[in-house]
Amino acid sequence: MRKLRGAWVGIEQGNEDLFSEFESGGDMWTGSGERERRRWVAFSERFASPPNVQVALSLWDIDNGGNIRADLGAENVSEAGFDMVFRTWSDTRVARVRLSWMAIGEVRGEDDWLIG
Repeated sequence: MRKLRGAWVGIEQGNEDLFSEFESGGDMWTGSGERERRRWVAFSERFASPPNVQVALSLWDIDNGGNIRADLGAENVSEAGFDMVFRTWSDTRVARVRLSWMAIGEVRGEDDWLIG
């Protein structure tokens, strides 16, 4: 469990269209094997320490001719942002993906002093 000190907790959320490869014939749609897409998401304000970030599918357009395989998450989380990551493999064909995210963490308060 992560415990936050004080009452200064920030929550930020958003949606990102990660890719759309049906029309362009990109390898998420036409390829096979291991494939990955990632995008850096910058927070509107810095957190005081790296926040907890949750990522979820909000739209996926996947071919029904094969197994549906997806691995998604947040990597390289920092006070400034994180990498949103979607992976698939084998014969899964993905036309497009939109991911939603939420970051919860400690933020600096008006009375916090930065000494350094």
